[in-house]
Amino acid sequence: MAPPGATGPTTGSTVGPTGPTGLSRLADLHGVATSYSPSPDRTVPATDAAVIAALAALDVDASTPDAVRRGLTSREAELAARLLPPTVVVWQGAGQGAPEAPPPWAGLPPGTRVWVETERGERVEFPEIVPRGNRVGERETSPRSGAQAEPREAPHLPLGVHRLRATTPDAQTATAHLIVAPPRLPPPREKTYGILVQLYSLLSRRSWGMGDLGDLAELAAWSGRTIGAGFVQVNPLHAAVPKPQDGASDPSPYRPSSRRFPDPVHLRVEDIPEYAHLEGEARDLAAHLTRRAAALRESVLQQGQLIDRDAVWALKLKALELIREVPLGPGRRAAYNDFLAEHGEALEDHATWYALAERYGPDWHTWPAPLRDPASPRTARARRELMDRVDFHCRLAWLTDAQLAAAQRSARDAGMGIGLVHDLAVGVHPAGADAWAQQRHFAAGMSVGAPPDAFNARGQDWGLPPWRPDRLAESGYAPYRALLRALLRNAGAIRIDHVMGLFRLWWVPEGRAPTEGTYVRYDAEAMLAVLALEAHRAGALVIGEDLGTVEPGVRETLQRHGVLGTSVLWFERDWTGTGRPLPPERWRADCLATATTHDLPSTAARITGEHVQLRDRLGLLARTAAVEQAEAAADVAEWLALLSRLGMLPGGGGNEQEEIRAVHRFLLATPARMIGVWLPDAVGDRRPQNLPGTWDQYPNWRLPVADADGRPVTLEELAASPRVHAFMDVFRTRVEPRTAPPGARPV
Repeated sequence: MAPPGATGPTTGSTVGPTGPTGLSRLADLHGVATSYSPSPDRTVPATDAAVIAALAALDVDASTPDAVRRGLTSREAELAARLLPPTVVVWQGAGQGAPEAPPPWAGLPPGTRVWVETERGERVEFPEIVPRGNRVGERETSPRSGAQAEPREAPHLPLGVHRLRATTPDAQTATAHLIVAPPRLPPPREKTYGILVQLYSLLSRRSWGMGDLGDLAELAAWSGRTIGAGFVQVNPLHAAVPKPQDGASDPSPYRPSSRRFPDPVHLRVEDIPEYAHLEGEARDLAAHLTRRAAALRESVLQQGQLIDRDAVWALKLKALELIREVPLGPGRRAAYNDFLAEHGEALEDHATWYALAERYGPDWHTWPAPLRDPASPRTARARRELMDRVDFHCRLAWLTDAQLAAAQRSARDAGMGIGLVHDLAVGVHPAGADAWAQQRHFAAGMSVGAPPDAFNARGQDWGLPPWRPDRLAESGYAPYRALLRALLRNAGAIRIDHVMGLFRLWWVPEGRAPTEGTYVRYDAEAMLAVLALEAHRAGALVIGEDLGTVEPGVRETLQRHGVLGTSVLWFERDWTGTGRPLPPERWRADCLATATTHDLPSTAARITGEHVQLRDRLGLLARTAAVEQAEAAADVAEWLALLSRLGMLPGGGGNEQEEIRAVHRFLLATPARMIGVWLPDAVGDRRPQNLPGTWDQYPNWRLPVADADGRPVTLEELAASPRVHAFMDVFRTRVEPRTAPPGARPV
């Protein structure tokens, strides 16, 4: 703590004579935390430097005691004068106007007129707000002077994002965005299981060196018709940041250029209708590119090469340039024009960024200064000059969207109740299209990460700029709404990575260690209302990835609104009791249950202990290999013993394939509404797709699905594999757990 009379902030201390009260109060008024609790019995204070930096990113100066005092005075005056917050939420049918859930305008002065202009242009009038007690003739003053007031019964409001307006008797006016959302999303109609896969890793004999949307449609059709799968969940298919001239692109699908538009690298070139109409030299060149793509594919499948996204895109880009020269037919032209009209300025900005990136490089911070502003006159002129390239990138977005729609149709035609489950990354690359086009909504100089915990004592910095909660509220959450709407247009469900980010995010100041960050809170009610509204409109489910440290009350809030959680078998133990594996009947129902994820060891690797060996080879273990191996083996042995006692593991273990099947029999025996099958588990793949804590030590995001010997497996081979079919028999012939005999060892 700084000594009395200090004149400025000190790292790790609070601000001078204002003391903890001044800075803490100012931070609280802006949703910036001054401490966090990594466990229920421990609270860690945030450094003053972290708090001051977070406030600065919100345009609040807290650098000196005087600045803190001025900031407090300004914020308190602003809140006292405000009739309505920028965005308010009403849960449709959830007691509008009821004492336990008063509407957000309930505190307005008596005599205030309130009305709503709906998104369809209709006007909904509310009865004039009257003082509480009017019914018995009592006279009361404005609640802003300390008395109580209430609106009369509110009329029914349609779902949507509307404008709420209010006028007080003294002619003060206020306007707010009004989000009317369903209080709870419905669960899946029935228990279902499906495939989890990183699309790039699933190559077929037709793909160009990495999995594509044609492969996704085939996988959905096969798994839906042959094994009765209800969904296919894929990695984020967001648009990536292009390769810099003298380097490689970031292969992570969780650090995209844009989350709103899909990546054309996933296009199946031959499935574009205009491809069939290539003629002459263009057709010959396309055939040459196809042969080169086949060689690239074989280098991965037969020669052990890694998936090279940049090489794949270089070939596809040349082919797409050829296809673009084929005129669209009248119907196709009309469909393209509709797409342009539907996505408007957002698509134009997106395509403009890619056109400018071709000329100036893929980091907009290095562009000529006038071009760093998407609304500048110089950018407008550049857009006109590059209109041919802007149109090209608009068309790529349209073509990719069309193939995504075709993949979803393939899934539904195959009998899938859900179909595609798209993954929403936590954020975007700071150099990419979204960060450029939506600068106003991002916190400059900040990165999203995670505080230190039991798994990572140094904390994490994910290199993703966070959204500003204040700017989101001012816009009625427009960027968030548009993002969800775009992602849901070709999906039966979405998975939200790090769903806890709807409540708060760990902001790390640029140039600081992750330990020197702090949490910034978001309006979770508004974020959830937008999510529920858009998912309801799309008829889609929502799955939240809620693994790791979760703030108390978050899972309960998500469950109350119908957002499914994520439960991974190896983490499900009776943590508040015996510490033993949690028996199936005690699992939560509202979740996607799975044995692993892209960031975790495959089931075969965990059973054999190969995940520990891998981390040991890479120098990632915090303890000796012997200790880690013994602990991992004991963990697996305890689970296998439970599976054996429940009658799910014939012979008691010792057969790797049977043990993997037993793990999935257990998942089916839980009440979980959705069961996810990690596709590499079906063929015994040992390798994780991503190994957290590594960069170039491990080929993250570049491995094809492979069998137990590390040999890449194509989609065609997978569909014909006896091992895969034996594995999938688990889902055709569900085994109910037997009751443990009296006196059996408790679990």
